[in-house]
Amino acid sequence: MQNLGFLQRAGMALLMLLATMTALAQQSVDGIRIRPDPEKTRVVFDLSGPVEHKLFMLENPPRLVIDLNDTGMHRTDLKAEIAELGIETTPIAAVRFSPPSQENLRIVLDLKQEVKPRSFILTPIAQYRDRLVIDLFTEDQQIQSPPQGAGSADLKPREIVIAIDPGHGGDDPGAIGPGKLYEKKVVLAIARELKAVADRTYGYKGVLTRQGDYYVAHRKRTAIARENQSDVFVSIHADGWKTSSANGASVYAISQDGASSESAKWLAEKENRADLIGGVGSVSLDDKDDMLAGVLLDLSQTASLSASLEMGEAILLGIKPITRLHKKNVEQAAFIVLKSPDIPSLLIETGFISNPGEARNLASRKHQKKLAAGIFAGINKYFSRTPPNGTLLAVRQEPISRPVITHVIRRGDTLSEIALRYNVRFEDLKRENALNANTIRIGQTLRIPHRK
Repeated sequence: MQNLGFLQRAGMALLMLLATMTALAQQSVDGIRIRPDPEKTRVVFDLSGPVEHKLFMLENPPRLVIDLNDTGMHRTDLKAEIAELGIETTPIAAVRFSPPSQENLRIVLDLKQEVKPRSFILTPIAQYRDRLVIDLFTEDQQIQSPPQGAGSADLKPREIVIAIDPGHGGDDPGAIGPGKLYEKKVVLAIARELKAVADRTYGYKGVLTRQGDYYVAHRKRTAIARENQSDVFVSIHADGWKTSSANGASVYAISQDGASSESAKWLAEKENRADLIGGVGSVSLDDKDDMLAGVLLDLSQTASLSASLEMGEAILLGIKPITRLHKKNVEQAAFIVLKSPDIPSLLIETGFISNPGEARNLASRKHQKKLAAGIFAGINKYFSRTPPNGTLLAVRQEPISRPVITHVIRRGDTLSEIALRYNVRFEDLKRENALNANTIRIGQTLRIPHRK
């Protein structure tokens, strides 16, 4: 009887093993996406289930070969996707597949140049199933770019740098509103408008953490702000909620003691898990450094929290005439993206994309411009009161030893536009440069009078 029981258990184990092997053999590649960004080109294969893979490079001409074991694929289903991949700006020249008669699936990426590949598997999360992700790094993308912006070695007065972070991106769409309105697209549009406002205002410069539809890890977003030695970090989002009735904009600062409300806590957890969607959770040799960086960020956050709260209140006042406020005061929650050392950091929920009325507004270019202007008005109000040392705004407020500010005339410039840009009176600009008429010429250098 004992032998019979053993045989029964062994038989069941064998059946389970065969079922698992059959399931693996039936896996398929259901989609392919290619997304270039400034740091890499990401290739994503959507899978019906987990698969084993290996990849290797071939030369003359350069090719990347990807082998998926025991995988079947309906190639006709992917022809349209492959034709619309948009690989012109990537190092990929073409995508080829092994014939259907071959037992294992082989994918070949014909390359325009040599690349350094990195691959990993992502397990299902949120709306995504299993995925094989392959990142391609060209030679120039493997070289660190020198820091730009507010940390130059010279002592000349500098611009105030605003790091503008459009949330989500790429395979992480964020919240999805009526008519498939994606949060990632809305916030990128608002972020671009905010950068435009900053760039055309004297004394300011905007820096985007992403400039297109691709994903950037939370820690990388704050790293971009630090590399540019930004004076403030602003992360733009458009909230989604369980019901369509929720409405209003909110401003969040970091909390070291937890969330200030139940909705703030829920929101923080939802946003923080986006790193898993974007593939940051993969094994890396950099894990220990990231962990240490996280501890240092937490320790240094106290220095900028007060400034974050004060600036957040100014931003709320800036957007109050434009949109309904969800909460009248700055809330606090444990957002990963706000943990940037010595930089006042804020997350702005510009409205609820899950609310049909607010979704229509958020999709409107006019409303996006108004929101950007309101956000900048709050930032400018704060920095006008307390400009960072060494900035153009700080120098302009000094009573003596103020440097001469000049402007070189470019095509399309007018005296009135220049006066508006530098926030000086038109008559004072003409008087400073001894101009009897309104005529100026390309290449001419004008002295900008100090504002009285």
